[in-house]
Order: sequence, then structure tokens, then C-alpha cells
Amino acid sequence: MTVFERKGLSRLALAALVSVTAAAPGLAQDIRFWTMEEQPDRLAKQQEMAEAFKVETGISVEVIPVTESELGTRATAAFAAGDLPDVIYHPLSYALPWVEAGILDPEAAAEVIEALDPTTFAEGPMEMAAFEDGWAAVPADGWTQMILYRKDLFETAGLAPPTTYANVLAAIETLHSPPEMYGFVAATKVDEAFMSQVLEHVFLANGLSPVDEDGFVPLDMAKTTEVLEFYKAIAEASPPGELYWKQSREVYFAGKAAMIIWSPFILDELAGLRDSAPPTINDDPTSPELAEKTGIVTTFAGPSNPDGAAWSATNFFGITVDADIDAAIRFVEYSMGAGYMQTLSIAPEGKFPVRRGTAPGDTSFVEAWASLPVGVDRKAPLSEFYAQDVIDRIVGGLDVAQRWGVKEGQLALASRILNTQVINRLVREYIDGARDATATVEALNAELAKIQ
Repeated sequence: MTVFERKGLSRLALAALVSVTAAAPGLAQDIRFWTMEEQPDRLAKQQEMAEAFKVETGISVEVIPVTESELGTRATAAFAAGDLPDVIYHPLSYALPWVEAGILDPEAAAEVIEALDPTTFAEGPMEMAAFEDGWAAVPADGWTQMILYRKDLFETAGLAPPTTYANVLAAIETLHSPPEMYGFVAATKVDEAFMSQVLEHVFLANGLSPVDEDGFVPLDMAKTTEVLEFYKAIAEASPPGELYWKQSREVYFAGKAAMIIWSPFILDELAGLRDSAPPTINDDPTSPELAEKTGIVTTFAGPSNPDGAAWSATNFFGITVDADIDAAIRFVEYSMGAGYMQTLSIAPEGKFPVRRGTAPGDTSFVEAWASLPVGVDRKAPLSEFYAQDVIDRIVGGLDVAQRWGVKEGQLALASRILNTQVINRLVREYIDGARDATATVEALNAELAKIQ
């Protein structure tokens, strides 16, 4: 049975199910919703939204947490078993590959987007979801990746903000003094998606992408060598070990790192609003001291790309081919409409609105989002700790940030390249001295060329 035959049968089955359900008073519809937001407080918020949706529609939603690193294998296994959930909250990297694999139903996504009006969404996330037949999934929220740096130390030392490779390396030269202060905390754990997103940002900063309009394109030797040498320098200025987001946060929060790369989800923790991840730079875990000493950069440039690049992550609601289509569509429409503030309030510091309002030109969702309190154990708006220009920069980044394959129409291939983690492995082997830069670029091109 082909994917399309299966999808067609699913539609027929859906029609039969809807008919039976409509003819059976009191028989409630139930849908299953997979979410990557598995922290207890975020799960509680999603459960509240599901209950509000049930009150309005009578449709029950089972909220099921799935660890992001397991999302691909879980979805593939569920698809093979004909047991996919109705709706999956997923990152960009799965959107087009899952359409090609037959896991997502783009017709259902298009129905939602058309009903809500495509012009009410931000252009950048809509371009990321688009393909020749419509949209793979419904953009839900996003964030812009940041370089966080110790603004106080930079100013005292007369250093320029870390907006370029050169500025980062100059700061490392001045501030790196382990174990009291590490110049950087670079991602080096190969099997973590965090390393993939940091490396994609560093490659984009130097104007590099492994795809063009025709598919895979070999990485330029000179530009890629610059990337490798830069990444090795920041790795050598990092603590030893297998490093990913956890160690980056811990070392920076202890006041022992001059720079890290992180998402805006760190902003409330940095301000001492979450007891489970407190700043430890002083004896008061609720202190905003570190937030006040931190500067933020979103657009970053390498020597071969003076304009630089920002990197963003966008998350989507994907409706699967096994879904109760009508119920799933109603749930996603609710989550992006009447329930959108509940969707964003799960973690407002890292969930920027990709739908601006309910009509063309309306920005009511953006304005309402700005007033949402962030934090877990203590709550306050971001504006209490960060300047408005910083907030505007990280929110506006959703419209201008780049991702491999989006403008080239090769997002599916770029996503497959990232999901293999080949780049992570070969960059790590270069850092560890397994081969020199020239041999590493050749190995990267040979391995990436095999990915279809």
C-alpha cells in the first residue's frame, strides 16, 4: 500500500467515523496530541488548554509528552503501525520530511491556514512551511537564537560585542582564564540537536549552506576552513567534556563563562525566576544580577559574510494522516485562535507569536504576548529585565532569520542533512584532531553528497 493509498483510506475511514459519531449522541470525540513541551509546568498549561477546548467543543484531547530527540523514531514507528496521534507539535526539521514520508496531511494544514487567513501569519515562518503543494504544517511559534555575553566584562576590557568571529576570538584572547572564567561554552556533544543548531548558525554566519536550488552543493573549501578553525577555537576555550545546552547554562549561570549560544528560553531563568535553574553567580538564586550583566546578539558574521545571519527555530502543529481530521483541524484552529495566548503562555520567553492577529494588519496577538508574565516560581514581564530594543530584536528575528534550504526550496534535503548529524560528527572529529581542516571539508562533502 502506498502512502497516498493509505492517506485516501484514512480519509474514507474518517468520513465513516464522523458519520457514526454524529449519529451517536453522547459518543465523545477524542484526539491525541504529541508535544515536545514535556516539562511539568508546561504540560500543565497544555492540559489546561485542552480542557478549555473540550468545554468549547466537546472534543477531548489527550496530551502526550514526547522527548524531542525521540520524536522522529516514535513517529516513524507509529506510522508503520497505523497508530499516529492526531496532532504533533514539532520543529521545522520534520515538517517537509514528514510530508514526503506520508506522515503529515498537508491538505489539513492548508485548511487551517486558509480558515485563519495566511496574511495574519509572519512571512518568515510561512515560507518555512511552504512547498509546491501548499503548507506542510501550521506555524505555531518561534524564537531567535542568541549569543549571550558578559556585557560588564566586555565593557571593562574595552571589547566590542561578539557580533563577528573576530570579536568572539578577541574576547576569548582577553577573557579566557580557566577554571575561573572560560571564554566560551561550545556545543560538542555529537548526538544532541543543540550542536546541530549551533553549527548551522555558525555556518550561516559565514555564508555557507550545503544546499542550493538544485540540491546538495559542495561546501566551499576556504569558507568552511574558516568555520572549522573558528569552531575549534571556541571549543578549546570551553570546559572539557561532552557539552550541550545543559553545561552551557550551568557554567554561564555560575559566572564562569564569557559567552554562550542559547535560545530565549534562558531569559526567565537568567533573571532568577525559576527555582529549578537558578543563577549561581551569587548567593541569591532569585537575583536578576546576571541578567543585568548580560548582553545579547542575534545576527552574527564570519569573515566571508560581513552581513552575517540570524538563526531561528519555528515550531508547527502537524496534522497526521491517521488523524480524526475534523477534530484535529478544530483543535489547531483553536490553538492558533481563541486559545493562542494559552499556547504562547506555556513559555512566553521562548514562544514568540508567528500569528500577529486575527485580521490583516492586526497585531493584537503580539501586543497581548508582550504583557504575558514569564517565569515559573516568580513571574514578571521580560521588559522588567531587558531593554525594549533587545526584545524587539529577538522577536523581529523571526522575519529575517535564515535556515538552510528555505530560500533555496530544499528544506527537506537540508533537514535530512541535519538529522543525520554527520556534520556534528565530522566537526567533533576535527576538533579532536582526527584529521586536518582540508581533509575534514573533503570528508564533509563526500558524506553529505550521499544524503538524498
